[in-house]
Amino acid sequence: MKITLLEPLSISKKYLDNFEKRINERGHEFVYYDQRTEDEQELINRIDDSEVIILTNIPLSQNILKECSELKMISVAFTGVDHIDLETCRRQDIMVCNSSGYANQAVAELTFGLMISLMRKIKQCDRAVRKGETKEGLIGNEIAGKKLGIIGTGEIGLKVAELGQAFGCDLLGYDRVERAEAQLYGLDYLKLEELVSESDIITVHLPLTEETEKLIDEDKIKKFKSEAIFINAARGPIVDYEALAAALRDEKLAGAGIDVFYQEPPLDEDNELLELSNTILTPHIGFATQEAFNKRAEIVFNNIFVWEKGELQNKMI
Repeated sequence: MKITLLEPLSISKKYLDNFEKRINERGHEFVYYDQRTEDEQELINRIDDSEVIILTNIPLSQNILKECSELKMISVAFTGVDHIDLETCRRQDIMVCNSSGYANQAVAELTFGLMISLMRKIKQCDRAVRKGETKEGLIGNEIAGKKLGIIGTGEIGLKVAELGQAFGCDLLGYDRVERAEAQLYGLDYLKLEELVSESDIITVHLPLTEETEKLIDEDKIKKFKSEAIFINAARGPIVDYEALAAALRDEKLAGAGIDVFYQEPPLDEDNELLELSNTILTPHIGFATQEAFNKRAEIVFNNIFVWEKGELQNKMI
């Protein structure tokens, strides 16, 4: 069986060599590429006669997949699989598995990093020291005792709840399905409108679907407390960023930490969020820690080893 890694996985050569050794010990061929491409013909050439491929978020269109007559399984080093033509995979009986869960800790930790940076004015403090200034006007707030509203209580949302409990927050939550595990952290579920109006800190951890697109719209944002802060490390289109920018500009919201946007960075130069001093913007790095990348590699290769034995994990179709 030929297994092809179409792009780098952000792991060390030594770490990758361990997986190649495990593949070779099973009698399979392993081919990998150290340069990413989205060129369709080049991807067809790379896949060639592979039975299994590994990729992150490279788009796999019908045009590519229909040329892959030997392909039986795709192990995706990514949580979402909307960049793959799943209908074509169904027709061609190609198994698709993702790597859900690899970045739960990483995203949760960045979420709190953004919270702390905003509440303790770390960006402004750094600037003040470099300019020879003092702490004048830079007195911040503590997370402890604040009402932390978690929109989306899946695995990442629950990890945020766990950290929030450790910080001494009062936990509020919203989701279509109320998780019994949330009770372990003392989380109280509310309607979304109640959560956004009562929370001191609001953080989003939902997938992007037709139902969640622009879920945090102008009406919801108007219900935020003026002293609240807002965090989005989930998906950009869940939020109406024009309405959010207006609230931040008019000081109807104290601050926002944003890791995801309508587009992948670099952002357009006229993006209003870039001009606001009460924002901290990061270039979609929530998932990007070395620990998470190593965990992701373990998951995607184990997807293959499990599938080889006739079993399934992380199956998407």
